[in-house]
Amino acid sequence: MKLLIAIPALNEETSIESIIQRSLAARDFIIQTSPVTEVEITVVSDGSTDRTVQLAGLYTDRIHLIVFPINRGYGAAIKEAWRQSDADIVGFLDADGTCDPKFFADLCTALESRRADVALGCRLNKDSRMPAVRRLGNLVFATLLSLFSASQVRDTASGMRVVRRKILPKLFPLPDGLQFTPAMSARAMLSSALNIIEIDMPYEERVGESKLRVGKDGLRFLRVILETAFLYRPSRPFGILAILFFLMGTLLMVQPTLFYLRHRFVEEWMIYRFLVSNLAGTTACLFGCASVLTGRIARLSLPGEIDSTIQPLPNRFLRSRWFWAVPGILTLTGLALVTGSLLDLLRTGATYEHWSRYIVMSGCFSIALILLVTRGMDFVLDLVEERIKYRIALETRSERADHALV
Repeated sequence: MKLLIAIPALNEETSIESIIQRSLAARDFIIQTSPVTEVEITVVSDGSTDRTVQLAGLYTDRIHLIVFPINRGYGAAIKEAWRQSDADIVGFLDADGTCDPKFFADLCTALESRRADVALGCRLNKDSRMPAVRRLGNLVFATLLSLFSASQVRDTASGMRVVRRKILPKLFPLPDGLQFTPAMSARAMLSSALNIIEIDMPYEERVGESKLRVGKDGLRFLRVILETAFLYRPSRPFGILAILFFLMGTLLMVQPTLFYLRHRFVEEWMIYRFLVSNLAGTTACLFGCASVLTGRIARLSLPGEIDSTIQPLPNRFLRSRWFWAVPGILTLTGLALVTGSLLDLLRTGATYEHWSRYIVMSGCFSIALILLVTRGMDFVLDLVEERIKYRIALETRSERADHALV
């Protein structure tokens, strides 16, 4: 089993020779203490303008050197090294001297023994010298991802990890910049077809100036994590938003409801609570229905990557016979609130019903309509799913026939 160690480097003249020498020295250790039988080392100069290329060039008899004339990005450098290698396991570590190349032995051993697809070194431990700001950032990203995934990874942006080559199509596309690592972590955590693990590793202070900009790159990391969450688990963020708006609408109506139960009327100033609560409730229903529909779309678009055997409660409710009772009850409730007023309007040409009834009626009708439209869209997705299954079955039969002829 062959391991590739990719070392992306941008103006790392103060540390590049040291990391190359340490990686070369670690070769025998990795082979002796892990399932790896061969180690290949590739350095990628990502548009360096200092002596990085010159110094790395001294070792081209033992390593492979790739030179980008202009800066293409941290992720682009790693992907190019992977593309030019035939290794069974592809990995990378930063050129700044913070990671020990010997740790690849532990990563590869864990990858095999735990039958994982991605194994990364976790820098968040007692032996780590990571700055406090970056620790906090990793904690935020890990907490955010845990909201959308059943997997737990503490160090989503770790700069040392190994990946099985055969699963790369399930990870790609990945960005070219520094957000390459959190994007990979997010995809591996959120995809049901991949298994990611992490083990603690030592982490030293870097040599030279860091290329990471906490504010700018932190926002990029956040964006790529959210994008991946909306790709694989769109029902989670939409569901969370639905719950938040539902709670907001409910809290706004607690005081008017208690007041009405005691006095049998509501005060005029409460109109603001009614209106905002109505808006919040309708918005909660929209996000809830979006959670159901986008979840189905994701499962249809990414077969095998999202577990489709588990149907969330909202999905089961939408397809149950009890579903139709909800829009029916909401419609009848809305009508009951204003029927008297409508009859007065027809008889006398005027109505003096209190505004609160019309606001509640409009909320009931809005939610009923949203639910009915959602059920209709779900029916369309049923037809699309049936068509997709038919085409897959047809293509499978065609492929089998072609193989039989051969």
